[in-house]
Amino acid sequence: MTVRKALDGQAIALMLLLCFLWGLQQVVLKATAADIAPVFQIGLRSGLAAILVGLLMVARQERMRVSDGIWRPGIVVGLLFGLEFLLVAEGLRHTSASHMVVFLYTAPIFAALGLHWKLPAERLSAAQWSGIALAFAGLALAFFGRSQGAATAPGNMLWGDLLGLLGGMAWGATTVVVRTTRLAGAPATQTLLYQLVAAFVMLVVAAFLTDQTHINSTPQVWASLAFQSVVVSFASFLVWFWLLRKYLASRLGVFSFLTPLFGIVLGGWLLSEPIEPSFLMGAVPVLVGIVLVSGGTWFTHALKGLAK
Repeated sequence: MTVRKALDGQAIALMLLLCFLWGLQQVVLKATAADIAPVFQIGLRSGLAAILVGLLMVARQERMRVSDGIWRPGIVVGLLFGLEFLLVAEGLRHTSASHMVVFLYTAPIFAALGLHWKLPAERLSAAQWSGIALAFAGLALAFFGRSQGAATAPGNMLWGDLLGLLGGMAWGATTVVVRTTRLAGAPATQTLLYQLVAAFVMLVVAAFLTDQTHINSTPQVWASLAFQSVVVSFASFLVWFWLLRKYLASRLGVFSFLTPLFGIVLGGWLLSEPIEPSFLMGAVPVLVGIVLVSGGTWFTHALKGLAK
C-alpha cells in the first residue's frame, strides 16, 4: 500500500505553478475568443493533448485496459469531462474569465457531496458541512447581488455564470465516478485519455453544429493552442496525477482555492475585466468554503492536535 506524504517544498511549488496555470487558462480562452471560439479551441486542444497522451503510453508500452469492463466508467467520465468544457466554452461567451474560474472551481464541493453519499470513508465532517453552507451562501450573493453597471449585460452574465456552475457540477461528478469505479485503480494516462478523446469529439461536433469553427490565424491563437494543449491539458494534468500518488490529497486540495484567486487577478490585469464588489463579496465565502471542504479532515485533526 502506498503511503502518501505531507506536503514538502517541491509539492508546494508545483501546486502554486499548477494553480497559476489553471487560473490562466480561462483568461487565455477569453482573450482569443474573437479569433477562435472557445468551444472549438477546447475541442482542438483536447485532440492534440490526446495524441500526446497516446504517444506517452506507447513510449511506456502501456496498453488500454478494456477486458475488465473499465471502458464503461471510462466512457462516463469522458462524457462528463466533455460536458464540463462544453459548458465552460459556452459560458465564456457570456461571462468574464474571472467569474468563470470561480464558479467552475466549486467542483470540490459537489465532489465532496457525491462522495459523502457514495463512500462511507468520505463522510463529511462538521467543518466540511460548514464550508458547503458558506460556499452556497456566497454563490447566492454572487449571483443575485450583482450591480447593473457591468460591461457585459447582467442577464447574459448571469447565464454565463450559471453555465460555469453547471460545469463545476459536471467536474465534481467526474471525480465521483473516478473514485467509486474501477477507474480508481487505472493508470492516470488511461483515465485522462478517455476524457480527452470524448471532449475532442463532443466539442468539435458542437463547434460544427453551431458554426463556430472559424479561425483567424494569428500568433496569439497558435500560442494559445500550444499552451492549452501541451501545458494545460497534457503536462499539468499528468503532474497533478503524479502529486496525487505521492502526497495527501486533502493537503493538495486546500490549494484549489488559489486557482480562482489567480483567475480573478489575471482577468482584471490582462483583460481589464471589471471586478464587481458584489461578486467579490460572494466569491470570498465561496473560496473559504472550498478550503474547508477540501481540507476539512486536515483542519479537524489540526484543531484536535491544538486542543491536546
